[in-house]
Amino acid sequence: MAKPKLVQQVKNEIRRRNYSYRTEQSYVRWIIRLVKFCGTKHPLDIEPEEITEFLNHLSINRNVAASTQNQALCAIVFLYHKVLEKELPELENIEWSKRSKKLPVVLTKREVKMVLSRLEGVSLLVAQLLYGSGLRISEALRIRVKDVDFEYQQLIVRDGKGKKDRITVLPSVISAKLKQQVERIKILHSKDKKRGYGKTLLPNALHKKYPKAAVRLGWQYLFPSKRISKDPRTG
Repeated sequence: MAKPKLVQQVKNEIRRRNYSYRTEQSYVRWIIRLVKFCGTKHPLDIEPEEITEFLNHLSINRNVAASTQNQALCAIVFLYHKVLEKELPELENIEWSKRSKKLPVVLTKREVKMVLSRLEGVSLLVAQLLYGSGLRISEALRIRVKDVDFEYQQLIVRDGKGKKDRITVLPSVISAKLKQQVERIKILHSKDKKRGYGKTLLPNALHKKYPKAAVRLGWQYLFPSKRISKDPRTG
């Protein structure tokens, strides 16, 4: 069989390692930008000096943040090591973007109350969860119904920073609101199933091991989208 095209090879390797869809999009974009920068050469024909020139272009001409330049480098390293299985020589004379040294802004309790007073509905509930449980916004929006433990007043955060799971406190002040949210999800999920929908995304390869889990209430998102959407990878 003929090998798939380079972009598809990259996607296959990313999916095989269970990287997020956002990482897949980001890596593919950076690899395409590198190839275009080098005159549409195949990566195997690109010299290390050209890769250095590309990274320096991002820093000097595009003035990107240090994290953005590092992300581009990670994508390039992934391409050569994991996809092309080629050792990438040490890159020299890279002009690294400077990391900003900004102090974090910490709100006082009064300021937090002022922010929360401007919110309502699900937005307020999410914000209260962020403040009371110390969650990142992406973690809060990925919470499944089964990850909320009302008996022990705790939340299970799946696949957090560093691809790690952890347990955090469930604020008792919003426990009743979260229970009401779960009841709303039950109703919404029931309506979705009647319309022929109701399947959710499952992590890793769980959809193969538990084919019916995707339609079970416990796996539904606590804060679902307002719109039905397609899985960008499978359709």
